Parts: sequence; structure tokens; C-alpha cells
Amino acid sequence: MKLDVVLGLQWGDEGKGKIVDYLAEKYQMIARFQGGPNAGHSIHFDGKKYVLRSIPSGVFRKGTTNIVGSGVVLDPITFRSECEAIEAAGIPLKQRLYISKKAHLILPTHKIIDAAQEAAKGKSKIGSTLKGIGPTYTDKTGRNGLRVGDCIAPGFKERFDTLKAKHLDYLRSFDFEFDAEEHEEEWMDAIGYLKQFRLIDGEYFVNESLDNGISILAEGAQGSMLDIDFGSYPFVTSSNTICPGACIGLGIAPSRIGRVWGIFKAYCTRVGSGPFPTELFDETGERLRQGGAEFGAVTGRPRRCGWLDLVALKYSVMLSGVTDLIMMKADVMDSFDTIKVATSYIVDGQPCDIFPFDTQADIQPVYREFSGWKKPLSGVQSESEFPEEFKAYIDFIESELKVPVRIVSTGADREQTIVR
Repeated sequence: MKLDVVLGLQWGDEGKGKIVDYLAEKYQMIARFQGGPNAGHSIHFDGKKYVLRSIPSGVFRKGTTNIVGSGVVLDPITFRSECEAIEAAGIPLKQRLYISKKAHLILPTHKIIDAAQEAAKGKSKIGSTLKGIGPTYTDKTGRNGLRVGDCIAPGFKERFDTLKAKHLDYLRSFDFEFDAEEHEEEWMDAIGYLKQFRLIDGEYFVNESLDNGISILAEGAQGSMLDIDFGSYPFVTSSNTICPGACIGLGIAPSRIGRVWGIFKAYCTRVGSGPFPTELFDETGERLRQGGAEFGAVTGRPRRCGWLDLVALKYSVMLSGVTDLIMMKADVMDSFDTIKVATSYIVDGQPCDIFPFDTQADIQPVYREFSGWKKPLSGVQSESEFPEEFKAYIDFIESELKVPVRIVSTGADREQTIVR
């Protein structure tokens, strides 16, 4: 049995939550493989909205098993709050959710370090969500971290105190005020809640499930252009957001990857600092922001908006071996007279058709224009009802990326999804 992967192809916020929730009907298991509570996956159904930060987006589907994989970093306080909100909606979460013992824990002092480091950067700050993600991954690679499995092992409090002491020693180098004890008691209480879930050896669980014919969908967080190795460094996240990250984050071999679902918006958005070649600073950018409700699900921050960037999208498709594309939010541009797509760049005055190493260079997009469809997509029930202008837009994207657009989202609700 192969494991399928769904991931974002841009700078995050592509709509992965809705799509995983939609696809979950066809899979028996959903596994989150990287990232932490800086990622908010929004799901709309039955007139309600849910925002998931660490929990896989399949939890609302009956009969599914959901796994928080080893590549995830988990904040116990945020996790408990998220779980309690879901359980209040009548979802039997403890029956559906498993957590890998090898997932790393975010300590309260990780958040303090995150804030201190960001403040020290001044104008060069990267736009961190201040959730402690980066410092936790730093401790992971520095072999200092605490893992979920440690909370059920002897000496956990002593190990916590040792790591906390290291953090406090490091923080003395910053001119930054903080209270190291403020959230510690709450954090320890949340660890007690965390221990109520089934803590598993995730790599064995996933591989044995595949051997037994269980269908699995691996869910990525953030977006491909935020990948720690291949994104717009240094304005990136701290984990591998592209498809190979699923192998590392879940403990599976590359040969076990099946379909790779790549999600992209019909335009582009980005949160925080960093390069964004097609960003719009005019009325059109504001129309995209307001029409698409482009405000962070976790932070509430307004997202930067711009036209679709095919150079960056081709790059992401290549890195992950995308087999199937999913287009989101084309309905946001229903009223536009003209729609633009960047097909190449001018980098420091020279033509360029690849995503450049120096993402802080002078990058100017070269656009191709399309006529808008000027008809609402939100009520469309089938592909045959698509306006001709919208069909031409999809055809061009498919011809450039050489990957079919299999699914088109025409609204936020799970029912507003058309399979081509």
C-alpha cells in the first residue's frame, strides 16, 4: 500500500485544512508530519468553522485514525485548548487521535526565546508567529530537546528543569524582560492531559498500517516556499514542508509515497517578512485580501496578496513530484476584469525562469494577462458550468505545470468542491 501526501505549494495558507477534511472521506488514516501550532488549518461545514493547529484535519470524519507524527513539535497548552474545543463539539477525539512519542515538546521558555530573538533582529525580523517553533527545532537538532515519550519516562521533571536552565542561561544575553514561571504550572497540567492520549511508536504504526492495506493521507503544514532547505531562506519555517518531509516526519521510505496532492491558490499570499515577487500594494491587492478573507487563522495578521507566480509554483511542483493539483479560491477573483500570472522574472536586470538563490535580489515579474470570467463560481455544481474564461485560465496553468488540476474549490464549505 502507498501513502498519499497533501501539501501546500506556495507560502502557506493555501487551504489545506478544507482539502484534507474533504479527502479524508476516502482515507482511513490522516497523519500530520511536520510543523507546529504556527499552522492554522481552517475547516468549514454545517455552518461552523474550526481551526486546527496541531491536530490532523481528518478528526471530523467518522472512522478515521489521526496521527501527530514524529516531525511535529507540540505545545501542550495549545494542544489541550484545541482538543477541548473539538471535544466540546461532540467529537470523540481520544478515540481518533494518536501521538508519536518522538514528536518534540515546545516549552514555555521556547516561546520566550522566540520572542527575544525576533525582537533582537529589529528591522531584519523574519515575521515569526512567536509560538516557539524555531527554538524547539533548534533544540531538536542540537540534541537537547524533550519529546512526548519523555513525559511518561522516569525523571521527566528533572529533564525539564535542565533544559529550562539552559534556556535561561541563553536568555541572559538578551535585553528582554520575561517571566519564566508564568506558564510553567499550566504547561505541566497540560502534560497530564496529553498523557491521556495513546502515545505510540509512530514509525512502526504507520508502516504496519500500510502493510495491512490501510489507506493513509499525510498532511503537511505551512507551504513549500517556506521549506527550511528549499524555501525563500532565511524567511522560512524550521521544518521540511515539501513531500520528502513526509518520509522523515513519519518514518517511511520514499518508495512508499503514492499520489502527491499539491494545493495552490489561484493567486498568491504570504504572511510575515520575506520576498514576494508578485505582491500587489494597490487596490487590487486589497480586493484580494478582503475578498479572500486573507487574515491568519492563528495570528489574525493580514496576509500580503499578489498575482499567481508560476515560476515559484513550477519550483514547488518539481521539488515534491506533484501528481495532482488542487486550485483554491478562484472564486475570490470572480469580479476581476483582468487577471495576471507571472510566467518569468527579471532578476537584477537579467531574464530568469527559475526561482533564484538570492531571493533578496531585485526580482521583477513578467506577466501574462487573462480576461476575467466575471461570473460567480460559488454556486457552480460541475465542471461543465465553468465560464470559458475560467477554463482557459485552468488550461494555461496545466500546460505550464504539466500536471492536471484535479480539484477546484469554489468556496470555503466542504460542499463547494468540484472534482474534474
